[in-house]
Amino acid sequence: MTAGPSKDAVKTALTTQALETPSWAYGNSGTRFKVFAQPGVPRTTREKLDDAARVHAHTGVAPRVALHIPWDKVDDYAALAEYATERGVRLGAINTNVFQDDDYKLGSVTNPDPTIRRKALDHLLECVDIMDATGSRDLKLWFSDGINYPGQDDIRSRQDRLEEALRTTYDRLGDDQRMLIEYKLFEPAFYATDIPDWGTAYAHCLKLGPKAQVVVDTGHHAPGTNIEFIVATLLREGRLGGFDFNSRFYADDDLMAGAADPFQLFRIMYEVIRGGGLTPDTAFMLDQCHNIEAKIPAIIRSVMNVQEATAKALLVDGDALAEAQRTGDVLAANAVLMDAFNTDVRPLLAEVREDSGLDPDPMRAYRESGWQEQIVKDRVGGEQAGWGA
Repeated sequence: MTAGPSKDAVKTALTTQALETPSWAYGNSGTRFKVFAQPGVPRTTREKLDDAARVHAHTGVAPRVALHIPWDKVDDYAALAEYATERGVRLGAINTNVFQDDDYKLGSVTNPDPTIRRKALDHLLECVDIMDATGSRDLKLWFSDGINYPGQDDIRSRQDRLEEALRTTYDRLGDDQRMLIEYKLFEPAFYATDIPDWGTAYAHCLKLGPKAQVVVDTGHHAPGTNIEFIVATLLREGRLGGFDFNSRFYADDDLMAGAADPFQLFRIMYEVIRGGGLTPDTAFMLDQCHNIEAKIPAIIRSVMNVQEATAKALLVDGDALAEAQRTGDVLAANAVLMDAFNTDVRPLLAEVREDSGLDPDPMRAYRESGWQEQIVKDRVGGEQAGWGA
């Protein structure tokens, strides 16, 4: 243990952390080239919720499940919310999908064709209706809209169309609902993406109002981008709505959180804590694809990785860091952060889990639960959830 916050204070803070897992991560997903199907993968949204409940049962910090529409479309969303509650979880963010229909080849809400724009807008409004039925707080918006060639469409006009769709959707939100606007540098728009960075998302949020927040996907940045600076700035401005945690080596790889650069995840979580963002107002979600690894263990591992980064960030000796910064002691300041990062927090997290009545080792607990063997046996026939490539 380094100096700084007391062990009890760190443990208390860790018990308040909650991570949202994505329904689509339990299904078959992967690269644009190939998706490798696995035995036991859910065939329905309810089976996805069953798997998510297992993750929460073993980790104790994954109580919410994000839905993706239409991938998780059902006839009765209120009944789905009740089903989730019965299994010890609840429904989280509703993620829209305006990127898979043929109509959206030239864009969705920014498409030059007003008929297609209306279709996309109707989907966004449908998702707010689903939020009403499920009790979800957050509407997650990501648009693949953009252009591949100079002159293909007018950049300014596309922003005008985007603003119009966002405003109509924003005005439909209830008092306790929020809009989380995601950004992505590229793919599939390679010349100009309509929301390519946090600044564009932030600008739209400012125009819309306080219920519009920016969500940071850790895989959606150019190489070398200082993501923790973005986090600190958005928190300072009161506009950080949440995260989509994953890891990347090259682009939007969607690998397990903390797998590629655990030090970056630590730095991000330090800025979250420094800026007062470790609260329910910040939606911490995983957004990952598990193409070659088993789904549920990969999600459990990702949850644990985020917990470890958070625990290390909580251990930073703020007083010592502030003093080193005040006196310009560069090496001492850096050492404070490195001491916290290099601390083995696994025993501390094991204590936190034991205090909550959980197995100190969630991965072992899952392996010994027999759940994986059971779902492989039971989930035979039908169509597995996922998307093809």
